[in-house]
Amino acid sequence: MNITESISTLQNHESFAHFVQMIHDLREETIQELHDAPVDKLQQVSGRLITYDQVLHLAGWENLQKRHLNRK
Repeated sequence: MNITESISTLQNHESFAHFVQMIHDLREETIQELHDAPVDKLQQVSGRLITYDQVLHLAGWENLQKRHLNRK
């Protein structure tokens, strides 16, 4: 089973949606941190933000919201 198939299987579980929601919440906290970060920390915080975005995209966050969390 490759990673795409594994994620597709995980997307059938509401518990996976809640886990990915936690990642989304961490992303939102990082955005706030980015606004408050000193210039010498911007690159580090931006890197974390990009990583969260990549994980959310790979996990299919938008579909998980619609499917399990009743969001549009």
